[in-house]
Order: sequence, then C-alpha cells, then structure tokens
Amino acid sequence: MPSENKILLGVNIDHSATLRQARYRDEEKTCGGFIEPDPVLIALRSELAGADGITVHLREDRRHIQDRDIYRLRESLSTRMNLEMACQADMLEIALDLRPEAVCLVPENRREVTTEGGLDLNRLVSEDGDFVQKLSSAGVEVSLFIDPEPNQIELAQKLSAPVVEFHTGSFARSFGSAGEESEWERLRNAAEIAHTAGITVNAGHGINYRNVDRVCQLPHLNELNIGHSILSRALLTGIEQAVRDMKSAIDRATS
Repeated sequence: MPSENKILLGVNIDHSATLRQARYRDEEKTCGGFIEPDPVLIALRSELAGADGITVHLREDRRHIQDRDIYRLRESLSTRMNLEMACQADMLEIALDLRPEAVCLVPENRREVTTEGGLDLNRLVSEDGDFVQKLSSAGVEVSLFIDPEPNQIELAQKLSAPVVEFHTGSFARSFGSAGEESEWERLRNAAEIAHTAGITVNAGHGINYRNVDRVCQLPHLNELNIGHSILSRALLTGIEQAVRDMKSAIDRATS
C-alpha cells in the first residue's frame, strides 16, 4: 500500500569522508589545500539533485566526518541538517553549539565498521534521559535510532522523543530470502505502534535501489536516510544522478 504522504530522502554523506580520510587523514594542511573528495561539495550536489536533507554522523573516533565538516555544512546547506551522534556529553555540547535542524541519537562501538543495531533505550532512560530534553529545549528535533521493537517504542514515548528512526538492517539482510516476510512484518507492526503513539516514523540502514520499493510500503513513513548505496552508485554515475535515481525509486514506490 503506498504511503499517505511524500517520503523524504536524507542523503548520508559519511562515506565520502571515509574515502577522503583514507588518503588525507593527517594531511589537512598539505597538498596546497587540495584534499578530495569534499563532503560539503557532495552534500551541496545532493541537494541540487533533490535531497530533502543531509545526514552526517560525527563519531567519537572521527573516522570519517570531522568537526570542521559539520560546521561548514551548517553554513552551506539549504535543506535540513541531520546530525547523528552518540549519547556523550561532548557530543551534546557540539550539538547545542551547532543547532542543526535535527539530531539522531545512535549507538556507537569503536570496533564496528558501521552502525550494527539500534540504541538500547533502557540505558538512555536510566542514565542519559536529559539528552532528548536538552536538545528539544534548544529547538532541535530529536530522533532515536532504534530496532523495531514495541518495548523500545514505549521507551521512546517515555523519553518524549518526537521521532524514531527504525534500524532496517535486519530487513535488508533478509531481503530476497525466507526471512524477509517476518522482518517486514516486524517493521510494519513497529511503524503502526509508533504512529499510534504520536511518534514520527523514519527508517534507515541497508536500504538500497533493490529493496527501497518494499521499504517505502511501510505505513506512516516520513523519511528514509540512505548513504552507502547512493555513494556506491555515485562512483559510476556521479552523485547527482545517484540521488535522482533514488528519488525516482521512492516516487515510483509511492505513486
């Protein structure tokens, strides 16, 4: 069943910075200042191609996006900036200084290659519950990156989070296999519960040009945040065409 509303596309540009850091990690002031690729340029071209927002994850270990990137982005973007960050005091300080339109609180593990699952909101409630309140008081829309589980949605409601972003990694891994339907039903049920609780539903992780059609059938879906697949296609087509292709796929799925 098509979504009731237009589904927004947030383009995650983290891995353009991964490529840059692979060569220029310690060479910020060398090479005559010519260091590529520039994540800000990738973001601006994504906007030109129709991205509804730009997502960046400032990790504790700074493995890709750097502090200078997020401040340059804040000055340059014409759409929404969605800052992904861990629940850490230093990150909260940066977010309150930066004041992006949105912050998505995510788990972080130094050993992981990329985010492996959703936040455990039991810990957030018991230890760091004021993160949502402090960011909201500063005019920042707060999203919690969680697994599509009813107990996590209940805790998100307890934290007064206006938005959740469901981790779609398990669905993406099961796509095309015998487990696809059960993972789909898990997501669908979670989306209905969140909507009933008055929480906006976003989704992200592992979404690509093959499975995006199915993901777009989730009820009450507001926004998809997609990075790896778009940047992978961009190596062949350029970032603007890759973003346009994903926008077209979303539009076809919801028309």
